[in-house]
Amino acid sequence: MEAIADYKQLKTSVAAAASEYGEPEWLVERRVAAIDQMATLALPKANRFSIRDWPLTPTDQPLISSSDQSLTADVQMEAEHVQLVQVGSTTVMVNLPTELADQGVILMDLMTAIKKQPELVQQYLMTVIKSDEDRLTSYHEAFLNAGALLYVPKGVTIKQPIEINTVQDSTREQPLVAHVLIIAEDNSHFSVTHHLTTKGDVANVANVLVEIQARADSEVHYSAFDELGANTMAYMNRRATIARNAKVDWAIGMMNDGKTFGDFDSDLVGEGAKSDAKVITVTTKEQNVCINTRVTNRGKKTTGNIVQRGVIMEKSNLIFNGIGHIIHGASGAHAEQENRVLMMSNDAHGDANPILLIDENDVLAGHAASVGQIDEKQMYYLMSRGIDKAQAQRLVIRGFLSTVIGAIPAKPVRDRLTNTIERKLEDGIEL
Repeated sequence: MEAIADYKQLKTSVAAAASEYGEPEWLVERRVAAIDQMATLALPKANRFSIRDWPLTPTDQPLISSSDQSLTADVQMEAEHVQLVQVGSTTVMVNLPTELADQGVILMDLMTAIKKQPELVQQYLMTVIKSDEDRLTSYHEAFLNAGALLYVPKGVTIKQPIEINTVQDSTREQPLVAHVLIIAEDNSHFSVTHHLTTKGDVANVANVLVEIQARADSEVHYSAFDELGANTMAYMNRRATIARNAKVDWAIGMMNDGKTFGDFDSDLVGEGAKSDAKVITVTTKEQNVCINTRVTNRGKKTTGNIVQRGVIMEKSNLIFNGIGHIIHGASGAHAEQENRVLMMSNDAHGDANPILLIDENDVLAGHAASVGQIDEKQMYYLMSRGIDKAQAQRLVIRGFLSTVIGAIPAKPVRDRLTNTIERKLEDGIEL
């Protein structure tokens, strides 16, 4: 852990800043307790990957500060969209149609929700992901400075995707510690698209957590497009607790340009709960990226699927860990996973590690993993029809990654993800 010159002074300064900002006493106390935890907790671990030398817990910046709203100029803001736009700790726009608000739907930035919906936030914040799990989750609660709350009441269906846009302000030194809290009550149905970007080139940390509480018979489709900058060192932790007959689908396009550690988890606690997790990434230059995608089957007749696909270029390093864990008593559970990596450079390094932990007999489980180059038969087919090698490679790779691209409901985000993939491929493919 980075050295802290005066540990007691840190707790005092954080408590003072939080109180000055008007935070309730319960949150101030939780921030201080989380700082105490940081002193003893270890960093999260991953198979064949280490973040021990990554400076992921800076403590020498203001807790909360304002950012220039013009940094969101290229975010599409439409009056008819259900949308929240935030840059750093500054909220630029929240648009929640009256008909949804009248049904009890809540969409607001998290720092405002802490003041206006304190009981709701206190009840659910850091309950899916616990602050005492490791040093980075405790750091998150201690230095939380941005995020969003989405609450969808029982029986409510929202047809259009809900868009959350988070812009990291890297025009100065300031870690982004953002938390998206999503609560889906019984029999609610909706989609969320979360888009993360960086403005500015200053080296910074991004610590981003997403918690989803999916109650009985609810259905949540969560899609994310991460494109944080090359000078951003990112820790991304997304997790859902999924109740009886509920379903959470993940479609995550992780296109960050800097070092990234991702940890995604579906906890199937209720009978008949389901999760389908799709993750894609493209790594370039000398990036180091690790993505752990986990499904834990706890309830009977639960179903969890994982698909991870990555393209590695230049001198980058990518580790996929797919973890399927069927707990004793989860009879009738079904767990499948697929982890595949395409290597586009002789200097790149990639691993696809399927991990199955099965503590029950009456289950179905399987896995597939591969690390290799583009299929020569596909290349031959395309090039024999007059397509040059570079374009043929990009077409094959786009098809390889299409599993996530097509699952993102918001067309502007889907188009931007496609353009980002094209940019990365054009910059990184060796002919």
